[in-house]
Amino acid sequence: QLFRSNTYSTTNHYTYRTSKRGIGDSTTTMMNVALRRTVLPCLRHRGFMSTMTVAAPEEESHFLLILGKPGGGKGTISKKILKDFPKIHHMSTGDLLRQHVRQKTMLGKQAKEYMDSGKLVPDNLMVDLVMEDAHPYVQQGSSLLLDGFPRTIEQAKSLDSVVNVDMVINLEIPTETIVERLSDRWIHPASGRVYSYSYKPPKLEGKDDVTGEPLVQRDDDKPECIRNRLTSYDEVTSPLVCYYKKRGVLETFQGTESDKIYPLVKKWLEEKELAH
Repeated sequence: QLFRSNTYSTTNHYTYRTSKRGIGDSTTTMMNVALRRTVLPCLRHRGFMSTMTVAAPEEESHFLLILGKPGGGKGTISKKILKDFPKIHHMSTGDLLRQHVRQKTMLGKQAKEYMDSGKLVPDNLMVDLVMEDAHPYVQQGSSLLLDGFPRTIEQAKSLDSVVNVDMVINLEIPTETIVERLSDRWIHPASGRVYSYSYKPPKLEGKDDVTGEPLVQRDDDKPECIRNRLTSYDEVTSPLVCYYKKRGVLETFQGTESDKIYPLVKKWLEEKELAH
């Protein structure tokens, strides 16, 4: 533990310097995997014995991010990407965090300590969670699509210390479109069934299709709450969009319908020579 704490910044330094060409570059993979997953555990458990090398993937991998307001269609666009580009592995950091906590992994236990005390999980711990999950897919030559992290400049810089983000999809959906979409959502509390009057209405207005019981609207689905959430998102995430735009890796896609936006996203990914 003392060795790791003393050398953490050094490994990050050399990982960053060798990760400019993409996460799938053999040198990058060696640094990310050997330093974080092989060298340190072996030094700790094998008494400074030599460590095995890590084979490079057959083809270059890419690290993609998808940004966008809550309710802006990130999930829908991500599903379409995965269908057309099966070599991409999708990672939702929220799901990933819950999985590690549920399985009581070492990283999950560390995260739970922060969560139980009401604190935010530190950025470097979130990066470790991402890299832990990413490792086997990178070795297979898969690219990665990260959803939900980073959310701030500080988190982006933490992520930059271990990988090279080379494609960022930014979905720019009008606020009122999202307000209309989300405020149209009503639920049946007992079952969790969700209805939308614009695309999945109940058979009888205000009633659950199965039980006939009343539908309710959650407080955070009310228009004013939604607008407040979107304003907060803009304040926190706008600098992040500028950060990746300056690096020349971000493309913004505007619109109100995912079916019309996605063909543009697909064309851009193909122009980036992302393998199908």
